[in-house]
Amino acid sequence: MVDGNKKIIHFYDLRVWQEGHRLVLLTYKLVGGLPEKEKFILIPQMLRAAISITSNVAEGFGRRSLKEKTQFYYIAKASLVELQNQYFIARDMKYLSDNEFENVWDQSVVVHKMLNALITSINNK
Repeated sequence: MVDGNKKIIHFYDLRVWQEGHRLVLLTYKLVGGLPEKEKFILIPQMLRAAISITSNVAEGFGRRSLKEKTQFYYIAKASLVELQNQYFIARDMKYLSDNEFENVWDQSVVVHKMLNALITSINNK
């Protein structure tokens, strides 16, 4: 999508959004394998948290002031931490294999680091 020389024009040009989007897609795949009894409990919670990450990155990108941008990026980070907690629940309930958990966990760490870097860069302006 974006090479190192391309100007960031749209929210989807942000690498953090792209990596977050990968996390959303991974989460959708994972919840497809969760038991039916989680249809109204864990599954919607995980999907809401995952979608909230990229939605708040997009909304923050669209804001004018640095304070507003940072606020939405912090909300994205909070949603990510919520989702990480839900991954632990799914793993500990044996809904996810160790491999599935590690794969999605590693992606969530990538997004977490990128959100931290984005927030830090804005706070240093």
